[in-house]
Amino acid sequence: MTTRRHVLKNLILITAATFSFGTLSGQAIAASAEDLDQDAAQALQSLYKTNPVAESLAKKAKGILVFPKILKAGLVFGGSYGEGVLTKSGKQSGYYNSVSASWGWQAGAESYGYVVFLMSDKAVKYLDKSKGWEFGVGPSVVVVNEGVAKNLSTSTLKDDAYAFIFDQQGLMASLSIEGTKISRIKR
Repeated sequence: MTTRRHVLKNLILITAATFSFGTLSGQAIAASAEDLDQDAAQALQSLYKTNPVAESLAKKAKGILVFPKILKAGLVFGGSYGEGVLTKSGKQSGYYNSVSASWGWQAGAESYGYVVFLMSDKAVKYLDKSKGWEFGVGPSVVVVNEGVAKNLSTSTLKDDAYAFIFDQQGLMASLSIEGTKISRIKR
């Protein structure tokens, strides 16, 4: 009897997580390329105001990948989705989506944005030529938190890419971009 209850409880949890993620992911899709461009520009300016290191990295970056809004939801099983813009030399160069899936001890929903500064030609080429860049595979990505930012300057840059997570809202136990896959989309 307890085994049936346990299985039923797990099925309910999986269904709830799937429903909540499906509802949120539909809201994350930008209405048009123009809207996405505008949201990305606003998100980047917001990041620069709160983190001057990001603005100094932008001046040296070969490309900047901006995801203004990622929606994440989970209840045992979870996932996240958002769309972003790649700029090179200040001009829009392509549109991408950011997708991740996870399982484990998690419950909640949140939104956040992130920016990846591509510092090397190797990182830009990898993004252009791959059928999707999975963080943790390919060029190295350093997630910049307050501790990393204190020791980071344009003279100490040595990694292929630096990611800044910002504008977190909602309730979710943890946040990570590891395992995130970025793929080119058409707009």
